[in-house]
Amino acid sequence: MRLALAQLNPLVGDLEGNGQRILAAAERARANGADLLLTPELSLWGYPPRDLLLRPALIQRQERVLDTLSAACPGGLALLVGVAEPAAGRRQPGLYNALALVQRGGWRHVCRKRLLPTYDVFDERRYFLPGDAPAVLELEAGGRPWRLGLSICEDLWVEENLRSRWPDAVDPIADLVPGRIDLLLNLSASPFGRGKGEVRQALAARAAARLGAPVAYLNQVGGNDELVFDGASFVVDGSGRPLLRLACAAEDLAVWDTTVVATTSAPAPPDPWEQLLRVLVLGVRDYAAKCGFQRALLGLSGGIDSALVAVIATAALGSERVEGLRMPSPFSSAGSLDDADALARRLGLRTATLPIAPLMQSFAVGLTPELGAPPAGVTEENLQSRIRGTLLMAVANEKGGLLLSTGNKSELAVGYCTLYGDMNGGLAVIGDLYKTTISGLCDWLDGEASGPCRAALGLPPDGELIGAAIRTKPPSAELRPDQRDSDSLPDYAVLDPLLKACIEEMRTPEELVAEGADPALVARVAGLLRRAEFKRRQAAPVLKVSDRAFGSGWRMPIASA
Repeated sequence: MRLALAQLNPLVGDLEGNGQRILAAAERARANGADLLLTPELSLWGYPPRDLLLRPALIQRQERVLDTLSAACPGGLALLVGVAEPAAGRRQPGLYNALALVQRGGWRHVCRKRLLPTYDVFDERRYFLPGDAPAVLELEAGGRPWRLGLSICEDLWVEENLRSRWPDAVDPIADLVPGRIDLLLNLSASPFGRGKGEVRQALAARAAARLGAPVAYLNQVGGNDELVFDGASFVVDGSGRPLLRLACAAEDLAVWDTTVVATTSAPAPPDPWEQLLRVLVLGVRDYAAKCGFQRALLGLSGGIDSALVAVIATAALGSERVEGLRMPSPFSSAGSLDDADALARRLGLRTATLPIAPLMQSFAVGLTPELGAPPAGVTEENLQSRIRGTLLMAVANEKGGLLLSTGNKSELAVGYCTLYGDMNGGLAVIGDLYKTTISGLCDWLDGEASGPCRAALGLPPDGELIGAAIRTKPPSAELRPDQRDSDSLPDYAVLDPLLKACIEEMRTPEELVAEGADPALVARVAGLLRRAEFKRRQAAPVLKVSDRAFGSGWRMPIASA
């Protein structure tokens, strides 16, 4: 059998457009002699479609699109397409997350997802009923019959260390063992997470060993709101050895011939820093394109956060479509202004300068009658941030650009950010990166190892990109004379591990103290994390790259004890 894997980037809800993407992949697959084309989970809808699934008119349109696909399907090729299958009767929710087999002249449902995730960003039981039986598809190809085990995304995630997700002990892989299948196909829409690629491959290798059959794992690619799907699809043989690997963070199509005995395994995946950079670039590119933005704007402070966002935006959109706005105050250091200019020159960005001192003075005059004195302390600092946020929004509105927020996860976690100020924006590009992670990524970007990746992304391939002056300066918001982040927060090397333990590992303060952490520090960090919830609820969407990001997978109450 010649199996084509189409790693597609759908637009959520664009049934007709996604159908055309599938058809184009089918024509390429057939031209390469494929017998069966795989497309990702819910490939006709794009994942996650969320409450679009509740619209009956779209379910009816889906059937018309499937009819169109079957009429245009190349002869001799079968397609597996991810669909929402209506359930019989009036059961609620009234759909299955399913696969349809599409061939010239007809189509039929052949598989229903059995394990429906409801953790983190997933809420599938809101929309779907679970399937209750294993799916085995019999198909003629290459002059012989094939028994293909079918599974959808989470159905593969059944190892012992994941059992807490599925206490009812449903094991779709075990249920396929009696079927003596020749090949397991897993069609997925699995968002990127650091280290997640290795987990997927380990799960596929374990399934291959249990079934005594190769496993083809096909993943969606592309950014859909805050989720970024990295693709990185693959095939492993019956012993778990990788035979084929598709691109990371890019559309791809490859054909695997089951009769060819591989002499070497598939190439290694990209460096983890490169994967992270490519995913962030893809997230910005798709968020802008799918929301209709042609240009992007950000505030350039001369700090490491805005520098990294500028690099990502340039790689995503091109330097000609990114503008940096410098907004110096009386407290902005000459070094920061010079660093912002040098970065813009390296990236080829257009910049503009709008000093905020006159506006600060106007606010001071206007507020003095009510306050009894000019604003001072935190009030004055927040005013500076809100003046900058207002200027950025005004320029973005006038020029029709997407304003990119430059705040990081450490700041969002403890509330070291200003509502309606530096939090303004349509997308928080690095809002799921701790400060220490940003430093690591920027160090890698300025190293020799990043050269090929930088060149592939259209960035200058040689020399420093971020710049040593930006990477090594002490973090500062520069809202008062000689200010440092360390005046208000623990050192990020101390703070970030505590935040990760609280946010991603859900550790309690008592557990952290029992392991040796300073009780006063833990109490302070936990308190800051809790009190900042109201700010995060009003933040821009955050590109998710960790196990737990602020956004749809973080559902903490604002008023709580």
